[in-house]
Amino acid sequence: MNSPPGSAPLRGSHLALVAFALALGTFMQVLDTSIANVAIPTIAGNLGVAPDQGTWVITSFAVSNGISVPLTGWLMMRYGVVRTFVLSVLAFTAASFLCGAAWSLSSLVVFRVLQGAVSGPMIPGSQALLLALFPPEKKGTALAIWSITTLAAPVTGPVLGGYISDNWSWPWIFYINVPVGVLSGLVCWHYLKRRDTRTRQLPIDTVGLGLLIVWVGALQVMLDKGKDLDWFSSTPIVVLTVVALICFVAWLIWELTARYPIVDLSLFKSRNFSLGTVSYCLGYAVFFGNIVLLPLWLQTQLGYTATWAGLVAMPAGVVSVLVSPFAGRLIGKVDARWMASLGFLAFAISYFMRAGLTADASFSAFVMPQLVMGIGMGTFFVAMISILLDGFAPERMPSASGVSNFLRIISSAFATSITTTFWDRHEALHQTRLAESSSAYGQNLQDAVGGLQALGVDGSRAIGVLSQALEHQAYLMSSLDYFWISGWLTLLPLALVWLTRRPRATAAAAAE
Repeated sequence: MNSPPGSAPLRGSHLALVAFALALGTFMQVLDTSIANVAIPTIAGNLGVAPDQGTWVITSFAVSNGISVPLTGWLMMRYGVVRTFVLSVLAFTAASFLCGAAWSLSSLVVFRVLQGAVSGPMIPGSQALLLALFPPEKKGTALAIWSITTLAAPVTGPVLGGYISDNWSWPWIFYINVPVGVLSGLVCWHYLKRRDTRTRQLPIDTVGLGLLIVWVGALQVMLDKGKDLDWFSSTPIVVLTVVALICFVAWLIWELTARYPIVDLSLFKSRNFSLGTVSYCLGYAVFFGNIVLLPLWLQTQLGYTATWAGLVAMPAGVVSVLVSPFAGRLIGKVDARWMASLGFLAFAISYFMRAGLTADASFSAFVMPQLVMGIGMGTFFVAMISILLDGFAPERMPSASGVSNFLRIISSAFATSITTTFWDRHEALHQTRLAESSSAYGQNLQDAVGGLQALGVDGSRAIGVLSQALEHQAYLMSSLDYFWISGWLTLLPLALVWLTRRPRATAAAAAE
């Protein structure tokens, strides 16, 4: 973003204030993707619907947000980076208020669709503005600020959502966005309105937009509802998959031949962008799957409350916030590929550490892998963004950021579906094997039943207690399988990282 003549560059406290406001916008949007998850049972109960219907609160936001994120580049070229970002923040704030004021599930879903639709430019916009406001030698600092807010929000969300649901009322998970959004939008507009980018009167690619809406919407609904409907044994899931595949191919062909495409696919001509984005999405998918599984396992099988499950996850966010500023300072001096490798290795080690957990592990045993994960979070995101955005002119940065974030969102949707399906199916597999190794007439089982009866538990209840213990053990084994596989999968993208070119900024800094 080039400042117009007569506009002095932002420095000192003004730059810090604007960076903080941009970070708030990112934090608010990322927070909202996770804060509602733990509150679904409460929301469903208060609105008088079943919990499985309440999941549409999450699905509706994910679908509309997934569609709007890749449009960021086109919107910012047509209306300006600053104007698009600020309007997105203020519209998101208004939609958040409407979500809190919803009077039924239907109204809440409609407002969540609106909230997701207007929030698309927030993350790519804040990323592009931070990179534009800071001088090239401070690019690492800009990336660190963006990474801190992006990393802290998913960890804070479940804790905050659980606390609000337990102690206040669920509308406050949306109302808390209002003062944050107003502050972020007003500060950014006050300091940046005269620094907006030049606009171009680009025509609307209606065909590309229509195909994008259909294939992304079908894909998101398929991924969100696949597990509940038993995947491809369900006709709706098969239909959604076919629609998503056909429309995606048609959209791809159209966008590659259109004069003014809604999404700039020429970005993938850059080796760093294509290989970096694939590595980024693979690493993030495994990371996000683990974020989904750990609290799920803790709450459903190990007796943790939502708040305590959040406290287990929190140390990773704290460590990442501490590490990210150092990573940002080093990114201009150290080859970003080495830093990315450190991030992948830290992730892998944390997953392997989890693979050694037991059902009776202490709170500290669950926290230790989180501390190692925090190191990975603090280095992975800064390094990968530096690699994949390397070499793009400032005017293409919003498009590159929008596309990479869109693919990151899609990868997280795949990760969530694959993780929960793997967990349940492997639990069933392990439970079958455990049951086969036990016999109703076996001495071990007879001894266990006798021990429970001696404590005053009757025969039928004793069998129920032992069945529940068998289920917990099966879920433990399934979880450990998942963590072990995650560790090895995280090491695979390392090869792709080293096929990218060394980012020019770090190369130049090293030459100096």
